[in-house]
Amino acid sequence: MTSSLILKAETRKKEGKKTDAPLGTIPGVLYGRGIKNVLLWFSRREFNRIREEAGESTIFKIQLPDGDERNVLIKEIQRDILNGKPTHVDFYQVRMDEKIEANVELDFVGESQAVKDLGGILIKNIDEIEVKCLPGDLPSKIEIDISRIKKFDDYIYVKDLPVSDKVEVLADPENVVAMVSEPRSEGVVKPEKPEEAGETSDGEKVKEKKEPARNDSRSDAGGEKEK
Repeated sequence: MTSSLILKAETRKKEGKKTDAPLGTIPGVLYGRGIKNVLLWFSRREFNRIREEAGESTIFKIQLPDGDERNVLIKEIQRDILNGKPTHVDFYQVRMDEKIEANVELDFVGESQAVKDLGGILIKNIDEIEVKCLPGDLPSKIEIDISRIKKFDDYIYVKDLPVSDKVEVLADPENVVAMVSEPRSEGVVKPEKPEEAGETSDGEKVKEKKEPARNDSRSDAGGEKEK
């Protein structure tokens, strides 16, 4: 899928340290087959807006300072390990007449009867999937309707994904995308309660028999105290 969104960028001459980035910008690189790499700066705010609207599997345009516009995909985002904010972005320039390979996000929608009525647990084995197609046919996401999972032995496979015949899915068609597992038993089996002292097997109360206190000063035979 292509988008009309445009990200304006400035070029930079050489790789710089992160601290060299102008305030409010992110460094990046634009590359592609048969083109020279272009080092860039671009607005963090504008990049976040476009990524939020287009996602990471939608083609949009980068506009260079001379007005030249390039069709690109977000190929990789490096992030700060502390706050998760993007610190560097790789853009891949695509040719609209050549097929590309890209990962597309899976969007799970609907409600499973096996979860709602049987108390099962939804298992998502795959969050995104790799496809191959022309850039103009690339879906921004693939919706998975989990309402088709009605029983614990119902599965959604890669071969069930609703994609256009112009899109080739590169994963094994027999891989399970989603399923519902049976609920785990949280109860603990308690052992049988042993007969308590002072109670017969039929529950009748009896007097507790007390053992006589041991007198260490007496012999085992019960003799008199040693003199």
